[in-house]
Amino acid sequence: MKSTTMITPGLARDLAALGRLGEDTSTERVLRSLTTALAAGVPGCSGASAEHWRDHRVLVSGSHSELIMLVEGERALGEGPSIEARQSGARAGVADVLNESRWPRYDALASRWGVRSVLVVPIDVSPALLLVGLYSVRPGAFSPQGAHSLADMLTEQVGVAMANMWEFEEVRTDAAQLQEALAGRSVIDQAKGIIMQTSGCTAEAAFEELRKISQHHQVKVADLARLLVDEHQRKSKR
Repeated sequence: MKSTTMITPGLARDLAALGRLGEDTSTERVLRSLTTALAAGVPGCSGASAEHWRDHRVLVSGSHSELIMLVEGERALGEGPSIEARQSGARAGVADVLNESRWPRYDALASRWGVRSVLVVPIDVSPALLLVGLYSVRPGAFSPQGAHSLADMLTEQVGVAMANMWEFEEVRTDAAQLQEALAGRSVIDQAKGIIMQTSGCTAEAAFEELRKISQHHQVKVADLARLLVDEHQRKSKR
């Protein structure tokens, strides 16, 4: 039977809540909630970090600002457990930075921030990779058995949360683009009406005139139409 010593009822509840959607749903919010939950819910954990890697870009979050600085410092050094976990795709850790020999520069940096033990769990949330870091002021805080159970739960709950968030953001983006398209069509119709009124041409001819002018000046038809409508409204107020 797998050990669950790193999973408390409060942590399980907080991780399950990551998938709930709201108006403020974003990658930043999910990562911030994740690190806060881990820092508060994992026994022996003093703080947590999360690195969201996608298209060679990284977004870093942490339960404490010092941990964000540690993660960014590790990346600048080019050595440490997060680097190892990202390259290998497997969990990486440090039982005690004072007795570690693989990454001496990282160990010196971690000890400067009061960190003694570290566990980094990589989570594949394609098309992104998430590196979740746990930190403790005590040596040997994270057991291999407990880390295995925690990694399984993180993979499941965080995977669901990120999938929900991306779907929500896609729907929100589509809605915004549709709203923008409708607004653009409305202003184009207004501009066509102005041209038809002043020149007595048809709707098709008015749109063709807009299109030709927009191509000549290399601006979008909707932007040109908006300028024409704004100018017409200013003249009407005089």
